[in-house]
Amino acid sequence: MAKIIAVAGKGGVGKTTLTGLMIQYLCKNGKTPILAVDADANSNLNEVLGVEAPPTLGEIREEIERAGMSLNSPIPAGMAKGDYLQMRLEDAITEEKDFDLMVMGRTQGQGCYCFVNGLVQTQIQRLQANYPYLVVDNEAGMEHISRGLLPTMDVAILVSDCSRRGVQAAGRIAALMQELNFKPKQMGLIVNRAPDGKLDAGTMDEIQKQGLHLFGVVPQSDEVYRYDCDGKPTVQLPEDSPVRTALVRILQNIGL
Repeated sequence: MAKIIAVAGKGGVGKTTLTGLMIQYLCKNGKTPILAVDADANSNLNEVLGVEAPPTLGEIREEIERAGMSLNSPIPAGMAKGDYLQMRLEDAITEEKDFDLMVMGRTQGQGCYCFVNGLVQTQIQRLQANYPYLVVDNEAGMEHISRGLLPTMDVAILVSDCSRRGVQAAGRIAALMQELNFKPKQMGLIVNRAPDGKLDAGTMDEIQKQGLHLFGVVPQSDEVYRYDCDGKPTVQLPEDSPVRTALVRILQNIGL
């Protein structure tokens, strides 16, 4: 059974950047193969990892819906829609040397994400036995947690920036996990984009107020910003990058 690592937090705090670097760290340390799951409707984990995105589960869902109303349906004659869906889901994974990537994506236009969320959950349950590690980059906020997307988790990594709102969001996610009786072996906070890699008294006070265990701090980096602006995968950061160095130290300290 896979060791499941879930990454969650408020939008815009750098969750996906840290998730991509964590996946690369695990690969370098032989924790392979890894199933990486981009469980965000606004998916971009593939860009951080520098790989092509597979057909998303949302796109496949839309394809199946259109097939049922089309005169030129792609579903072969005599094949049930459910069987065709299972066949197409096999295409929803990008296979790399050390990791596979599955992307949630989104539905088109108006509508609920319930069906796509269900696809992600079903695929995780079906595939997790094939991988020693499963890393899930959750969408911003609390929906995936409240829907019970993951059947269980070993490590819950909450990500925030230095803002009180970011730390409060992480605290609410931690409280929801407890309310839903999730019992990760480890749960803690990484504060990202800290000026000079240091936290001021106000941020530390909020972390304590929320009852969060601080895994560590990752510094603000103009280099990460430039990589993003230039469309360069964050995993190509130099080995001595302060961001990479800080994250590796955190991951080693929590036993990954």
